[in-house]
Formats: sequence, C-alpha cells, structure tokens
Amino acid sequence: METLYHQTNKEIHEVQSYMGGLEKTDRESVHLLENDILARVDRIFTHVERLEILASKEPPNRRQNAKLRADQLKYDIQHLQTGLRNFQHRRYQRDAQDREREELMSRTFTTNDADTSIPMDETLQMNSNLNNAHQGMDDLLGSGSSILNGLRDQRGTLKGTHKKMLDVANMLGLSNTVMRLIERRATQDKLIMVGGMLLTCVIIFLVIRYLG
Repeated sequence: METLYHQTNKEIHEVQSYMGGLEKTDRESVHLLENDILARVDRIFTHVERLEILASKEPPNRRQNAKLRADQLKYDIQHLQTGLRNFQHRRYQRDAQDREREELMSRTFTTNDADTSIPMDETLQMNSNLNNAHQGMDDLLGSGSSILNGLRDQRGTLKGTHKKMLDVANMLGLSNTVMRLIERRATQDKLIMVGGMLLTCVIIFLVIRYLG
C-alpha cells in the first residue's frame, strides 16, 4: 500500500505541473496536453479506489490513518479534475467567440430592397459602439445610484439644519415673518431635492429602455 500511495501522490504532483502549463500551451497542442492530463487523472482515480480497498483491510490501529491518506489523495485529484473542466469551459467559450468572429468577418449583409453591402469594418464599429453604450449605461446607473444616495444624505442634512435654524430663531426671538421665510426656503430646498431625484430616475429609466 505504501508503494501505491507514494506513486499516486507523485502522479498527482505531475498533473499539477501539467495543469500549470495549460494556459501557456498553444492552441494546436493544448488538446494533446488535455488528453494526456485526462488519462493521468483516470489512472489516479483507479489508484485511489485501490488504496481505499487496501485501507479497509489494514489493521484497526492503522486503518483510520490509511483511510485519511486515501481520502486526501481523492480530494486532491477531484480538485485538479475540477480545475481542468473549468479550463476546458473557458477554452470552449474562447473558441466559440473566435468562430463567431470569423463568421461575422466572412458574412455579407444586404438590405431587403437593394444589393448594397455593409462593409465589415462598419459592422465591427457598430458592435464596438454597442459595447461602449452598454458600458456607458452601467456607468450612468452607477452615477445615478450615487446621486440618489447623495440626495438622501442632503435631505437628512437639510432636516437637521432646518431644525437647528428653528431652534436658534426661537432663542433669538425672531418674528413670525422671518420664521415663515425660513420654512418656505426649507420647503423649496425639499422640492428641488425631490425634483432632482425624480429627474435622475426618469433619465435612468429612459437610458435602460432605449439601450435595452
């Protein structure tokens, strides 16, 4: 069992080393490396299953430790297998994007009532503009959220300021006319704040509806 354990552990470290070179491998050779890693992973799983069987046959005083060692090897190879699947998924996505780009580059677009072709550079430019528009929308939404938060903070500040002004006015014995002017100004500030919030919401809604 010890020999098989050390052999399996060595193979796991070799797979880790190969996994580290996947990102640096060219597209023509990456399939070969993936297949080699998959074969090694399958072989390691076979070793781990054999180790689990051997661990169950160990004497009681050594059985638990042997099982833990086999479980650790099993966890390590499962982790590497998940990493390989994630890499393959990313590669498949890149390959699909490359194929779509090549199809787009080789496709000729025409109108329904004319044979006018759309140059591919204009199509790519439209795609770039669309991406920029989506990015701009995200930035605008973020700015709108910041503005709304700022307006809410200003509202709380205005309330506190209004209350302090009323307290100061009461202490100084200002006339009712001055008091009304202060309240009117506070009301105007509140209306301006609410109007700004509504305008921001309308702008965000229009941008989402237009670009969506």
